[in-house]
Amino acid sequence: METAPVKQRIQLDRDAWVQAAIEVLAEEGVAGLRVEVLAKRLKVTKGSFYWHFQDRRDLLLAVLHYWKDGRIRDIVKQTRAQPGRELEQIYHVIDIYSTTRSRRGMMIELAVRDWARRDPEAAAIVAEVDDTRLRCARNLFLACGVPMEEASSRCMLLYAYVFGLSLMVYDRFDSDPARLKRDIADLIARSAAMKTETPATAS
Repeated sequence: METAPVKQRIQLDRDAWVQAAIEVLAEEGVAGLRVEVLAKRLKVTKGSFYWHFQDRRDLLLAVLHYWKDGRIRDIVKQTRAQPGRELEQIYHVIDIYSTTRSRRGMMIELAVRDWARRDPEAAAIVAEVDDTRLRCARNLFLACGVPMEEASSRCMLLYAYVFGLSLMVYDRFDSDPARLKRDIADLIARSAAMKTETPATAS
């Protein structure tokens, strides 16, 4: 007599739960991050969740740190410049963040920021990421010879621009959006460009 095959239980690691949570966060915000929702999405029982997390709060913290580590890695990568090519990298940062921010990435960013309005730990992580963003961009301006106060203002302007752009529908505003973006990039980076283009004067 043949026995029915034993149905193998799906084994999920901690990262699989975090990845699923990130997807739910993008779609539904932090309120949607419920163990039942994730278990159903992953087609496992709730018991599987408790092999990897103490409770829902443990998962939420894992999601926050996953987002933070990913953002900081990307920021450092995008703002790293070879000596003498800092101005080129400023233009790269403006271009990459104003043209390639995916809808999913922006939805996650907005969800985390909304979460931070009500959660001190989320707020602290967002503050850390933003501080890294601004400091890394400021270092590029400083390397171009821009004074500290102006470098701080320009890196703030840079991120105010790219974040604002990602929230706006501007296709009807100007017949040439590409030209508009180039002009804005020049306005943000102009002082740094002038510093690098001005020949050193003899003492």
